[in-house]
Amino acid sequence: MRQTVSTILTVLVVLSLVAPATAAATTAPAAAGVGAADAGHGISPAVQADCSFPFTATDATGTEVTVDERPERVTTLTPSAAQTMWEIGGKDQVVGVSQFALYLDGAESRTNVSAAGFGVNNEKVVGTNPDLVLAPNATPVETVDALRNSGLTVFYMPEAKTVEDVREKTTLIGQLTGNCEGAVETNAWMTQNVDAAENATADAERPTVLYPLGGGYVAGGDTFISAMINASGGSNVAAERGLSGYPQVSDEVVVEANPEILLVQTEADAKRYVTTEPYASTAAGENNRTVVVDQNYLNQPAPRSVVYAVRNMTNGFHPDADPAFVTRSEVEASANASAETSSADSTDEPGELTEQSPETPAAADGGETDAETTNTTGPGFGVAASVAALVVAALLARRS
Repeated sequence: MRQTVSTILTVLVVLSLVAPATAAATTAPAAAGVGAADAGHGISPAVQADCSFPFTATDATGTEVTVDERPERVTTLTPSAAQTMWEIGGKDQVVGVSQFALYLDGAESRTNVSAAGFGVNNEKVVGTNPDLVLAPNATPVETVDALRNSGLTVFYMPEAKTVEDVREKTTLIGQLTGNCEGAVETNAWMTQNVDAAENATADAERPTVLYPLGGGYVAGGDTFISAMINASGGSNVAAERGLSGYPQVSDEVVVEANPEILLVQTEADAKRYVTTEPYASTAAGENNRTVVVDQNYLNQPAPRSVVYAVRNMTNGFHPDADPAFVTRSEVEASANASAETSSADSTDEPGELTEQSPETPAAADGGETDAETTNTTGPGFGVAASVAALVVAALLARRS
């Protein structure tokens, strides 16, 4: 534990030197006249299949970025971008990934652009000779500037805190990489599963949930994790208490909040938290109630994360509910049928996910949360520390 605390302090000191990114609204026009907010809401993929180039959009640094033609080589700096590329059909375009994306099937054959410890190695990124670099907002803006100064085209993604944010980001990545049809299908799969969870739990009592990150940090409101809890029929007890971002809280606050369920990353975490103060003195500890979701899907704002996390959490929060979850293959079959004939039948029957099941996710080295610009409560807890809190989560996950 002493070594862990030392590591946490080191990370906090290092990240305190990183200036926060300047957030700017993304103004990417929709392909084929379809707005980003419409993607995934029953629109046929054929409607948005025409990804035209050159494509221009303003990224989260306020920079207007133009992609002249469909990129053949794409390097992703964080796993949420890589996961999105895998889901929308852009897997074969990806030539570089971070170490935390290696859980994706086939990712080990790509260049690992991670630096020792955390962050990316700029020379490795340049060495992948990418046509486009996708940099979600967990990437330090200094890294983006350095890569641009090396002559690379870099798009800095806005922060994703909600399902709608993930939907819009998926649409945008589809437009930037020429995978608009895949983005629509992916958004449809994600949206239908979120809707299924929300519909199945609409009239149910919402249990109070806390996601401890280790070192006294928790996931508060106005975060991707909190949005997943809400979509799954739970209530983030930290958000209820007015905490936002990833604050560090005292043992007394945890006991007073008295969560009914603890959201954790592994079975080992579940056993440890319910028997360790202050969590042992909460309703969750006393009743041994935990829900396990793999850290990849808790910490990476991307479509597969949404589907798998919401499915696992809904089943854990409401074991008696019967959400009509749909598989990716069912969504694709329905979309293809709709494109061919307006009278085609589609199924609402739930089934096993065609990708890796969320109940048995692949092991990974760590995680990511796009939370660099998150505001937090508490004295002295700023932007850099909110990133550190999620880094701490990855470190603690490795202990087990």
